[in-house]
Amino acid sequence: MMRSEKEMMDLILNTASNHERIRAVIMNGSRTNPNAKKDLFQDYDIVYIVKNIESFTLDHSWVDIFGERIMMQMPESKVLPPAENDGRFIYLMQFIDGNRIDLTLIPLEKMDELIKYDSLSMLLLDKDGIIEPLPPSSDEDYHIKRPSEKEFADICNEFWWICMNISKGLWREELTYAMFMYEQVNRNVLIQMIEWYIGIKTNFTKSAGKCGKYIEDFLDKDEWNEFVATYSDANYENIWQALFNMCNLFRKVAIIVANHFEFEYPYDDDKNVTKYLKNVKYLPGDAQKFISL
Repeated sequence: MMRSEKEMMDLILNTASNHERIRAVIMNGSRTNPNAKKDLFQDYDIVYIVKNIESFTLDHSWVDIFGERIMMQMPESKVLPPAENDGRFIYLMQFIDGNRIDLTLIPLEKMDELIKYDSLSMLLLDKDGIIEPLPPSSDEDYHIKRPSEKEFADICNEFWWICMNISKGLWREELTYAMFMYEQVNRNVLIQMIEWYIGIKTNFTKSAGKCGKYIEDFLDKDEWNEFVATYSDANYENIWQALFNMCNLFRKVAIIVANHFEFEYPYDDDKNVTKYLKNVKYLPGDAQKFISL
C-alpha cells in the first residue's frame, strides 16, 4: 500500500530529528506549490543540511530507512553523465509503494554556496537557527517572464535556422539527426514562444510548468490541436508535414507576441526559410546541385 503524505513527511522529519548530524531540512518542488496539481507521482524534493557529509556517503545503507526501493540513482557517483563534484550528494529513490524521494545532502560548511532558495523553498526543520525565515511558498519565481526584444529576435532566429538543419536531415534520411534538431532543439524554441503567448493572456502571472507541461491548460481546443499536430512518428513524409505544421504555429504565435510588444517579426527569414524547406522537400534524393522551385 502506498504510504500517505503524512507518513512520508513524518519519516523524512523524524529521520532528520534523530540524526545529530542532520541540522536542517528544506523542501522544494511541487509539494510546496499551492498551485501545482496534486497526484500520486509528486516527488518529495528534500534537502538535508548535514555535518560530516562523508559519514553519510561512505556507507549508503543508511537511506534504507526510507523504505524498500525499486531502484536508486546517485548522480554524484556516476561517470556518465559526469558528476557535478561541487560538494553535495544526491540520492534519487523510487520506492515499491510508488513514492519517490529526491534527497540532497548539503555540507553545513557549504550551505551558503550551494543552496539556492526560491519561492518554492519551504523550511521544515532548523535545529540551530542557521536559516533566515522564508516567505510562504508560491510559484512566483516560475511565472513566465516577459521577453526582451533581443530575446524575442534570438528565438525567432533560432527557430528558422534550425528548420533548415531539420530539412537537411530529412533529405539525407538521417532520422536521429533530424529528430534531435526537431524535438530537442526546435520543440523547446516553440514552447518558449507559446509560453510568451500564454504570458500575454495571463498578464505573466502563471507558470507553464517544467517543459511547458501545463500549456494545454492555457490554450483553446483549436490551439492545442495545432500544437499536437506538430508531433510525428518516424515516417519521413509525416515528419515533413509536422515540420510545416510547426512552422505555421510558430509564425502565428510569434506574430501575436511581436504585435503585443511592438517587436519586429522577421518576415523575410520566415518567407525565405519556408521556400527553402519546400525546395528541399521536393529535391530528388540523388540531386547533385540545389534546385530552387
